Amino acid sequence: MLLDQVIALTLFAFVSTFTPGPNNVMLMTSGANVGYLRTLPHIAGVVFGFAFMVLLVGLGLTQVFITYPSLHQGLKWLSLLYLGYLAVKIALSGQVSSQEAYKPLTFLNAAGFQWVNPKGWSMALTAVTLYSNGGGVWELLVISSAFMLVNFPSCSFWVLAGKEMQRWLTSTTRVRVFNITMALLLVASTLPML
Repeated sequence: MLLDQVIALTLFAFVSTFTPGPNNVMLMTSGANVGYLRTLPHIAGVVFGFAFMVLLVGLGLTQVFITYPSLHQGLKWLSLLYLGYLAVKIALSGQVSSQEAYKPLTFLNAAGFQWVNPKGWSMALTAVTLYSNGGGVWELLVISSAFMLVNFPSCSFWVLAGKEMQRWLTSTTRVRVFNITMALLLVASTLPML
């Protein structure tokens, strides 16, 4: 992979991971509820789970979806239903009386979530399609690593933005508005996938 391709890939990874999507909305919500340190396992799950997903997509999952398009369509609808469920949970959650009451995603939950994240699938398929030139596993490792390196600061940014929201989330009404807004943003982030 040539240097100009790596730069283009890194720019794509930067833009696609920093823009709002299901991961970022959930990370911001977690940051607002429990802060940065308690959200670190969630961050790590997103970073490593997505990089692993990109690698597997490049190694052959794309071909499976080409061969069985109904499998891709079914996974897409399953993903949308799961994100709808998460949006309802976020919208209906109330003000957390203590940080112990909020349960951020674990490493495994966050890594597993990548497989039902429609924006993640779109990003992975696009990255492998655009930046893989048949260079084999080495090339896929470069693509996967680019996302891993860019995803950590992106995730951290969204968690810290959520943590800053704690200053504003001082009443039940504000928490309700925040949770409903986050739920609506989560749903809105899936609309381009329809």
